[in-house]
Amino acid sequence: MIQYPVEGMIFRKKPLLEGDRETMENTKREGKTMANVYVFTADGFEEIEGLTVVDLMRRAGARVEMVSISDGLAVKGSHGIEIKADTFFEDADYGQADLLVLPGGMPGTLHLGGHQGLTKLLEDFNARGKRIAAICAAPSVLGDLGLLEGKKAVCYPGFEDRLTGAAVEKKEVVTDGNITTSRGLGTAIPFALELIALLFGEEKAEEIRKSVIYRE
Repeated sequence: MIQYPVEGMIFRKKPLLEGDRETMENTKREGKTMANVYVFTADGFEEIEGLTVVDLMRRAGARVEMVSISDGLAVKGSHGIEIKADTFFEDADYGQADLLVLPGGMPGTLHLGGHQGLTKLLEDFNARGKRIAAICAAPSVLGDLGLLEGKKAVCYPGFEDRLTGAAVEKKEVVTDGNITTSRGLGTAIPFALELIALLFGEEKAEEIRKSVIYRE
């Protein structure tokens, strides 16, 4: 995970998963997208947690799609802010996806966990060792699927018992193997920066951190 000292940020070296190296190599090729990231939205999702990842990933050069699992592309967050998703779940092509992201919020997290197509996709991604990330209450979706068994993980306070089989910690962000989890709205920026570091390298994450004046 990323550590943030008082006078700047230090990135620890992270083990590359199968596919990460190829993703990073593609960033060096002119005209190639850096990575394909899918952020799933449902009515009642936590707006800041979802949009912070979308914003910072796009600043890093990623191709990010906001995916609606609701009936329409207009999705209303848990605080009444309406966003327009880029595509419906059924219309997205996950064949080249590098990362799936679940924002928290209520009842958005419940909708994510109750969507059979999404839960099957998460199980398939995990079986192939591909990257998955969840923040706030959303790690409970991964816990309910048994994807956190034997892993370190974090979540919003009160959801710890839903992280089935995980060693629960109290850090801002934890990456264990192919899964990254974070605690809530207040950790949305370090969560997004961690994901950038994992897919694009520490230099790019540090560049984005400085560009948004985060914890100088």
